[in-house]
Amino acid sequence: MAEAKSKQREIALVTGASSGIGEALARRFAAGGFDLVLVARSVGKLRTLADALSAQHGIRAWVEPADLSAAEAAKALAARLARKKIRIDILVNNAGVNATGAFVRMPAEQSQRIIGVNAAASTAMLSHFLPPMVRRGHGRVLNVCSTSSFLPVPSMATYAATKAYLLSLTESLSEELKGTGVTITALCPGVTETHMKEVIDRANPQLSKQVALTVSKADDVAQEGYDACLAGEVIRVPGAVNLLTTLSGRAAPKWLVRRVLGFLGRKGL
Repeated sequence: MAEAKSKQREIALVTGASSGIGEALARRFAAGGFDLVLVARSVGKLRTLADALSAQHGIRAWVEPADLSAAEAAKALAARLARKKIRIDILVNNAGVNATGAFVRMPAEQSQRIIGVNAAASTAMLSHFLPPMVRRGHGRVLNVCSTSSFLPVPSMATYAATKAYLLSLTESLSEELKGTGVTITALCPGVTETHMKEVIDRANPQLSKQVALTVSKADDVAQEGYDACLAGEVIRVPGAVNLLTTLSGRAAPKWLVRRVLGFLGRKGL
């Protein structure tokens, strides 16, 4: 009971919490007794989720609508929470966007939005919420990356590049943070049953068929992310097939990985 009370005093901030893996993570942290700060653009969905989780688990849930692709959004969010004296113990960097198709046919604005949300906004959130954790000597970060963090993905080139960036940042910071009392974890799921998968299904049916065996449920991914975060693991890849794929990708020569994935990816363009 003492452990449960201690957990209830801790607050987890989840970005992209209105649907998909973010919503599943919010539900899992609530079930674990954590209070929540829910961040996304959809105010209505966030309020519905906050009310449901508060009623079900007896936790507090604050709704903080924000478009993290906007400049200074992370800074403004941190300032609002500071004014409300809400201390963040766990940062879950989940917000992300994707688009499929040939890079040369993708509008520049679309590529920049992917970079802005997946890489720039996640980095900005770390910049504003990680230093206070280090000063307190306690905290955790969960960065939601992807199996594409390890591999080149023709037809999702910008997305894969941003996830590779976030994984590299996580690994580097895991070493910087040793001895501080703060841990950082990269959750690297494969294709998950979320709205993002529906977008891939419509835009690139061939790619969807290729990854069919690796598709995971959002709740299963969230459970693995929750466990890894609390254990202070640096990298967690949910699913045996996904783990084997990423290990093979790291072990195989880069030219071979490019050739194989290039052949498969071009078939869907």
